Amino acid sequence: MGASPVYDVFVVGGGINGCGIARDAVGRGFSVFLAEMNDLASGTSSKATKLIHGGLRYLEYYEFRLVREALMEREVLWKNAPHIIWPMRFVLPYAEGLRPAWLLRLGLFLYDHIGGRKLLPATKTLDMRSDPSGRPLKPLFSKAFEYSDGWVNDARLVALNARDAADRGAVIRTRTKVVAAHREGDHWVVTLEDAKSRETEQVRARLIVNAAGPWVDHILTDVVGDKEAHNVRLVQGSHIVVAKKFDDARAYIFQNKDGRIIFAIPYEDEFTLIGTTDRDFSGDPRTVEISDAEADYLCAAASEYFVAPVQRQDIVWSYSGVRPLYDDHASKAQEATRDYVLKAEGGDGAAPIINAFGGKITTYRRLAESMLAKIEGFLGKRGAPWTADAPLPGGDFPQHGFEAQVKRLAADYPFLEASLARRLVRLYGTLARTLLGDAKGLADLGRDFGAGLYEAEVRYLMDREWARTAEDVLWRRTKRGLHFSDGQVAALESFMRGQGA
Repeated sequence: MGASPVYDVFVVGGGINGCGIARDAVGRGFSVFLAEMNDLASGTSSKATKLIHGGLRYLEYYEFRLVREALMEREVLWKNAPHIIWPMRFVLPYAEGLRPAWLLRLGLFLYDHIGGRKLLPATKTLDMRSDPSGRPLKPLFSKAFEYSDGWVNDARLVALNARDAADRGAVIRTRTKVVAAHREGDHWVVTLEDAKSRETEQVRARLIVNAAGPWVDHILTDVVGDKEAHNVRLVQGSHIVVAKKFDDARAYIFQNKDGRIIFAIPYEDEFTLIGTTDRDFSGDPRTVEISDAEADYLCAAASEYFVAPVQRQDIVWSYSGVRPLYDDHASKAQEATRDYVLKAEGGDGAAPIINAFGGKITTYRRLAESMLAKIEGFLGKRGAPWTADAPLPGGDFPQHGFEAQVKRLAADYPFLEASLARRLVRLYGTLARTLLGDAKGLADLGRDFGAGLYEAEVRYLMDREWARTAEDVLWRRTKRGLHFSDGQVAALESFMRGQGA
């Protein structure tokens, strides 16, 4: 047997930043190994507000570079993943006694003009007494501004980056924990533990990228063995999901008396997503969950605007995530920078490690490009930047071509209900055909586990997207969990175990 290979880049963390970096690096010719201790996007990357946005409120904190970069990325990401990313219009009601109307209009003018907007429509002013968006709201809101941003299926964005990285030659290993790493001359020896078998193995790499999100300091302190690390400020953000509050395709952005904002967004056809909160977090990120105070806050904030109040008993699902913001010592959690910071250690004969702090989904691709510039500083330049014009798997169709894709799929597979055809294109784009294969009827898709989730789709997710549990399938890959009973969940779990998951 020959010696085990030495990978160029070892990535710790299977969230959006880790998978984006792995994809960019392998596409430039670096050999890449990525390890994620749980499922892809099981942490912060599936717990976001699911927006591709510039971050209108970050203008208040003078984060102009971040906002401009994020605004520029909106149309880039939409172009490369039009199945899981699409434009959304946001309605911002003017509320007497809060931010003045001229300030909102100025912020939106900047929003429209500093980010290279080409396809997204510009801001306009609404008369809420006549515009349909005023109907679900209390009559005291007579004026609003409507502007553009985008929506993203966050967990799928992560899975598709990982899939593309693997297709290009990267090793993607989920449920594999990094338990130790030490330098041996000019490279790292990384010890991995399989979550199921508890067996360990060692992987050698010339450089480590620490993209562990909320665990980034843990990797430095407990795995690499550096001195106590305090680089990130953990901030909890929680969301609630309620039955649909309005029929409009537009979303709302509401100002609160405490200076914060929340969103109310159409979600999975039948629901409304309301969030987010911002509060410092000091516990174990694996155990984060919404508090009673947060649920009450979101209900009260939304009820300030909607005619029909939002109450605790209306909540059908909630989720909480921990954002690993770079600690800039801001006084309030909502004021901490959302920008990313990359810091390198090593070099001059010592194997390097580059740590990624902070960041947001919208700028993940730009963070990856910045990371590659640092990697190339240590390992030498390989290929040129390439991801700006490279569709993600299933996204190889025009930005405005979603409806045409749905029609084509429905025509080629006439046994599909219209809602199922649309859902499959929303999740898989052109790869829906790979999933369906040569099926001639629903019976060819195998067992229906509920809510139109067929065995063929589950097998596809297990074979192609690293899904191992019912939770992976129902809450990250498909969101069908909103429609599943406990019995249906148990049946799916049993089936997946039987397949060797």
